Amino acid sequence: MSDDTHSLRSGRLSATIKAHGAELCSLKDGGGIEFVWQAGPEWPRHAPLLFPIVGRLANDELRHRRKTYRMTQHGFARDSRFAWAERGESRCTLVLEDSEATRALYPFTFRLTVAYAIDDTGLDVTFTIANTGKETLPASLGGHPAFNWPLQSGLAKESYALTFANAEASPVRRLDGGLLRAATEPSPVKDKLLPLSEALFVDDAVIFDRIESSSVRYAAGPGASTGPWLKMSWRGFGELGVWSKPSGAPFLCIEPWRGHASPASFEGEFTDKPGLMHIAAGAEERLSFRIEIGSS
Repeated sequence: MSDDTHSLRSGRLSATIKAHGAELCSLKDGGGIEFVWQAGPEWPRHAPLLFPIVGRLANDELRHRRKTYRMTQHGFARDSRFAWAERGESRCTLVLEDSEATRALYPFTFRLTVAYAIDDTGLDVTFTIANTGKETLPASLGGHPAFNWPLQSGLAKESYALTFANAEASPVRRLDGGLLRAATEPSPVKDKLLPLSEALFVDDAVIFDRIESSSVRYAAGPGASTGPWLKMSWRGFGELGVWSKPSGAPFLCIEPWRGHASPASFEGEFTDKPGLMHIAAGAEERLSFRIEIGSS
């Protein structure tokens, strides 16, 4: 058993998780089909964890009580080594706690626990953020899993679509220089369906900050009646980002978020930033998502 990675197995599925970033780096079905992007040259990550921010802060600066801290895009958890708290055949748990290094970037105390559990149809990922300090903990958290696009070789990327559980008529948000634009755009979802193409990401991620659904299915359209598919469902998350490299790359990220990048006009105290959770001293916040995979 490696101290760097841990593999989970059920009767039909397998997954691999890294201690670095508590990152999911593989999810395969019984036939050996890999669903998770394998960190190619287009983007060197698999499914990074976004904490304590989602997106970017203006000038990469976190301001708190007249001090300024450097906080780069998506925070430090994705580049931190987590400690193994549990390692079993079908589940594992990893923990990251504040340290001198984290407090130099983020002047708050916390304990972040990430639990993975696999069964015959999917993988559950549960996040628990505990405020171990004496003041309110301001934080955001997001998943950033990247899946192969296409899921089946030989199919065009444009054959794929996202099907939302509910209608998504509310306008969407976009980014400018990594910050949230003030102006909204009409939703690209029609009749619960979001057709996928590289052109969709010319302006970076599509951000659903008023998401009505709590699940979305990713699969090839009616022209390809069989093939791999996956379903993402989430609890406790209030936004959803959908992203791929604007220049084109063979992966698609489906990202449940609790928070988002700073609005382009926001330059205030971090605790006043829109989109944050505010966790009381001694309290905790729990969020989760599930990735179901299959073939039809």
